[in-house]
Order: sequence, then structure tokens, then C-alpha cells
Amino acid sequence: MSEAAARSRTVQLLEFELGTETYCVDIAHVAEIVDVNDLTVIPNSARHVEGVMDLRGKTTTIVDPKVVFGIAGDGNRKRIIVFDQERTTDGKSIGWIVDEVDQVVEVDEDDVESSPVDEDEAVRGVIKRDGDFVIWVRPTVVDA
Repeated sequence: MSEAAARSRTVQLLEFELGTETYCVDIAHVAEIVDVNDLTVIPNSARHVEGVMDLRGKTTTIVDPKVVFGIAGDGNRKRIIVFDQERTTDGKSIGWIVDEVDQVVEVDEDDVESSPVDEDEAVRGVIKRDGDFVIWVRPTVVDA
């Protein structure tokens, strides 16, 4: 197999923590990672919307994926993953508030098992590593 063919079968994923579990998203969806700053709460917003913050002049909606995915626990909520506006619904500036960002890993697509939940648009797949599982989620299913 050529080097180019081998490269085309891998994907880079950003791993992050929500509660006690590790999740990941395709790094191609990520614009930047920032520390949590002051959020402005928006009255009567959806339960999963934490608020908004100003990121370099852009109003960015901050979403709590724990609420969307039904994950228990408050956690540290130390980092915000900001998604590329070109890859979000309606080109909105959206970020997820997460407990911690761990690392970027390169994964062979053959090592990704399909979602164990039929018709689950949120879960792209499951990666087994070191006796644990990393859940690969699609950021496009969480909207503000």
C-alpha cells in the first residue's frame, strides 16, 4: 500500500473529557480551543445553551454537550472547543464547554467500530483503546 493510501485511511481526532468518559471529534471541525471566560446567560434559551461569549469580536454560543448527550455530573468545565463556522449549521459560531481537552490522536478508520446505537446521528463510532472506549461524536448534531 502506498504512503498516500495509508494516510487517507487515518483521521485526526481531538479527545476531550465529559465527566468520567472520553469523547472525540474530528479535528477538521475544530477552529480553536480556549479557556472558559465569563459567559453571558441568555434568558429563555434552550437548556443546553450555557450562554454566549465574545471571541475576537464574534458572539459565540456556548453549548453544554453533557445536557445534549444526557451525561451526568458537573465536572471541571475548564475548556471550550470552538467549531469552524464553515462546518456548523447556518455558519454560527458555536463552542462546547468541556471538562478538559486531552490530545489529538491519529486513528485508522478500520479501528473505528460503528455506533452501537442504531440511527444515532450523534455518535460517529467507538474506538477501543487500552481497555477503554472513546466515543467519536459529530459536532454538527449539537446546535444552538
